[in-house]
Amino acid sequence: MSDNMNRGPVAPKDPTKKRDFFYIMKDKEIFGAPQPDGSFVHFLYMDFGRVTDAAKLTGNVTDEEMIQNLTTRKGIQKMIHSIGVSVSAKEADKSVKFVAEMYPNVPGEEVTIIEADVPMDGMEMEIDLSKVDWKDGDKELGQFRFVFDTEGIQATTDVRFYLNDGFVAPKQPEDKAVDFGSTAYKTMIEKSLMQLGNTERLSKVIDKAKKGENVTLGFIGGSITQGAGAIPINEKCYARVFYEDFAKRYMNGGECIFVKAGVGGTPSELGMIRFERDVLRDGAAKPDLIVIEFAVNDEGDETKGVCYESLVRKALALPWKPAVVLLFAVFSNDWNLQDRLSPVGRNYGLPMVSVLDAVSPQFPLLPGEGRVISKNQYFYDVYHPSNLGHQIMADCLSNLVDKVNDKCAGAAPEGDDFGIDMDLNKIRPAIGADFESIELLDRKELEELKDKYDIVIDDEGSFNCKDTDLQAVEMDKDIKMIPEFPNNWCHPENGEDAAFKMSLTCKKLLLVFKDSAYASHGVAEVFVDDKLILEADPHINGWTHCNAVVLLNEEKSARREVRISMKEGHEDKKFTILGFGVA
Repeated sequence: MSDNMNRGPVAPKDPTKKRDFFYIMKDKEIFGAPQPDGSFVHFLYMDFGRVTDAAKLTGNVTDEEMIQNLTTRKGIQKMIHSIGVSVSAKEADKSVKFVAEMYPNVPGEEVTIIEADVPMDGMEMEIDLSKVDWKDGDKELGQFRFVFDTEGIQATTDVRFYLNDGFVAPKQPEDKAVDFGSTAYKTMIEKSLMQLGNTERLSKVIDKAKKGENVTLGFIGGSITQGAGAIPINEKCYARVFYEDFAKRYMNGGECIFVKAGVGGTPSELGMIRFERDVLRDGAAKPDLIVIEFAVNDEGDETKGVCYESLVRKALALPWKPAVVLLFAVFSNDWNLQDRLSPVGRNYGLPMVSVLDAVSPQFPLLPGEGRVISKNQYFYDVYHPSNLGHQIMADCLSNLVDKVNDKCAGAAPEGDDFGIDMDLNKIRPAIGADFESIELLDRKELEELKDKYDIVIDDEGSFNCKDTDLQAVEMDKDIKMIPEFPNNWCHPENGEDAAFKMSLTCKKLLLVFKDSAYASHGVAEVFVDDKLILEADPHINGWTHCNAVVLLNEEKSARREVRISMKEGHEDKKFTILGFGVA
């Protein structure tokens, strides 16, 4: 018998010493959401500074050289040795495709795409970046995505950046579980109540629910209202969590109807145009409560609050007199626009809820000194809440409802001027209300509005196609994505070159056009009465997105001639007129 046969099991080699690393994602929840192309994907965007914010927020990185290295392809190559990816799911015998995609210097350039099949059993897979075939067109890390084989798989992932020699990572943070039943948690939630306001309209909603009548809860806002950061987005978003809590605790036999109308990356400038379509469902829905959330989306609003107040007045003016609540979300840099927008709430005596006031003061504290939740726990990324964050937002709204319920039991409402029968004609706008009567004009609405504004499409020109590659969002309880502005006018790629011409009588006019990252899309020139008003560039925002801009804001109504044509040199490019706002 040979010596080899007498030996016991051979000892494994010593484990390879792990390099220094920091987290880009830790315990991040991901989900196989259905996409318009039939795939099941979870996207995690890293552009626009998101990767550096993730390094600071999740990886505790403060070194400026390391932060700067993350902003370029060359810096990543210099600093990052490998990417470690682990995924944990119930379907541990399956794998998910991990993709890291660079974004280009110029739209259309070839970029690096790194792919790896990662088992969902929690074991880490390391991707050695020295073996990657980097492309010259790379500008920055654009996105991670996880591509699942089947719909609805829910998982968590850790993504680590392992460092080359010469770089040292900081100590990685550890978080304690959030104690939702603690006094500290309840105190934090209490701080979110910025203003109770006049409670008459909201009290009416609660009374309807208790009497067994049907109640409709409506929500309009940006990506946070859409549910970004919530996993699954249609179940764990703050709007759905609040709705479920309200239905459980206040409904008494009637139906609680849920209307969610959040669109990522869009301000109240677009919200006021799509309000009737997305919240009122063209008359099919009559929300008893409307929550408006644009406090982190309106920085780019060219009217600096006029569009926001116009939207608020639209909601308050509805004949069934719904309750309107202003909700102020927060970014990870402890910022929002509540200082700009809260005067609107005070002007009309509206309930206002500030998530910033609740969570931001306790973020800097240590766990034993009053911190309830860390930024890493609250935020899914630099902009959006995690499931925990969405739960907190819902609890802030529930706290408001509970306060109104307690306050109004047997008590007369205060501030009658702001109650159910408020007269908006007697309340001067706090900022402005130029667009409170704005209406959506697209191919579908054209027939209905044609006589009111004496609209004539003189010539569709080469804008005679319909674009189907549109921004899409999850509405209401649905996980499937619904395209925004499908009734559009599109100038196709390599199409004929002829202007879109429309005449109408109005004093307010906005254009909604499609943004895109693709080089196939070009710049259009927008003329009103032969005056060049705008060069509409779809590449400024850099993703498939709905962009609303003011073309005209006059005091008097007059006949207007609108002409949209492709800029010289862009005639063979694609451009999409999603619609107009008109008043």
